[in-house]
Amino acid sequence: MTSPATIAPDADADTARAPLDFRGGWGAALIPLGVFLAVSVWFFAVQQTFDFLALTAGALVGLLAGALFARSPERYWGAVFRGVGSTSSSTIIAILAIVGMYAQLIKDTGLADGMVWLATSLGVSGAVFLPFTFVSTCLVALSTGSSIGTMFTIFPVLYTAGVALGTPEALLAGAIVSGAIFGDNLAPISDTTIISSTSQRFRHRAGVADISGVVRSRSRYALTAAGVSLVVFVVAGIASGPATAPSPAGDPTGLLMLLPVIVMLVVAVALRSLFTAITIGLALGVITGLLTGLLPADGILGADAEGHATGFLVAGLAAILPTIALVFAVFGIMGVLIESGIIERLTTVLVGSRLASTPRGAEAIIAVGTSVVTVAYGGVNSASMATFGPIVDELGARVGLHPYRRANVMDCFAMGVACVVPLLSAFVFIGAALTDLDPVAVFVGSVYPLVLTAVMIVAVVTGWGRRFEAADGSPVRAL
Repeated sequence: MTSPATIAPDADADTARAPLDFRGGWGAALIPLGVFLAVSVWFFAVQQTFDFLALTAGALVGLLAGALFARSPERYWGAVFRGVGSTSSSTIIAILAIVGMYAQLIKDTGLADGMVWLATSLGVSGAVFLPFTFVSTCLVALSTGSSIGTMFTIFPVLYTAGVALGTPEALLAGAIVSGAIFGDNLAPISDTTIISSTSQRFRHRAGVADISGVVRSRSRYALTAAGVSLVVFVVAGIASGPATAPSPAGDPTGLLMLLPVIVMLVVAVALRSLFTAITIGLALGVITGLLTGLLPADGILGADAEGHATGFLVAGLAAILPTIALVFAVFGIMGVLIESGIIERLTTVLVGSRLASTPRGAEAIIAVGTSVVTVAYGGVNSASMATFGPIVDELGARVGLHPYRRANVMDCFAMGVACVVPLLSAFVFIGAALTDLDPVAVFVGSVYPLVLTAVMIVAVVTGWGRRFEAADGSPVRAL
């Protein structure tokens, strides 16, 4: 049986201690998670509201409630703080803070407006506008690493224009949701990519899965699903019939910001250093913005007449803080689950099953488990992977799966059907809220996550892309 300290991705050596003791038995350790899930369901399914701060509040209330059942409050809160202060948590938070500033720079300098100008200048008709919207949203989401931010940026611009052109509304909304999820799935600066990577440890060398390596190996699945989705949107656009060409709109200058985006992506994959890539992307982005007039000097860091700090550095950090707060809270819950022995119990049951004795079986368990947790979290896949990641790490490592493969199976199923279930999906609710559509209509039009799930089922069944960890930590086809 594996100890809780071993399961924890980065537990300190001195945390190997007796499990936390609760009044009412070990099941009381699930109270923080249960309260968090209840709050998630309440906001998404009942209130149809998406707010990371509300989820964070629910998680914190759950932690407070769980403390009432702990026989030793000091040990309980010690477990919470060790979860919050873990290396995985600290790494994710540092990356998110930097990524938030970079994403804000790309938004403020008008890349989305450049996409609109490109479409309208080319005279793209309503039939072609559907696949164009999907591709444009993919590029924006890949550039910013934020699916939710991309949706709030693109819907008011491209959805409004597409409806005016006669593009089918459900498919148009689905194209935006699909493009946003694709970017979240593949972008090296996405919170989900960061979490899925850093939660998977190497067993034959120190460290966790590097983000660039994960992105490189994940591209085969994401690009395949994106290609199939694009074909679907092209066919659907043609089938929708002729439509009028749009009138010119947008600003072509924003397209120049593709330069720092492309450089950032190339550096991230080539050097396998996200911090270096973001640093270069930020520097080149600022220079490009200043030279083209897209970014005024006070747009970097300034102050308004009322003495409030302004600029993309401040705005980007402010925008990402709710996500950082949620990461803090979720890792606090994870600290309780690990040191109470819950993760150990669940992992032991899963690892001990006959299905988990083979690589294909282990991947099937990862796929189903990730999907169930993601649905329970209302499609908030970053939180679901932070919760289920330690189990995936242990389960996949037992059969020798490489950290890249474990991260990819978990992330792609979290980005699949599980994140767009109509009655429990933040993505679907946001799409419905920004349009006049029913959530079911948005779900039907969300082609990419549906295709991605099918692609990953094929990958698990056939072993496509499956890699194992060699003695030096490198990915190999067979041990």
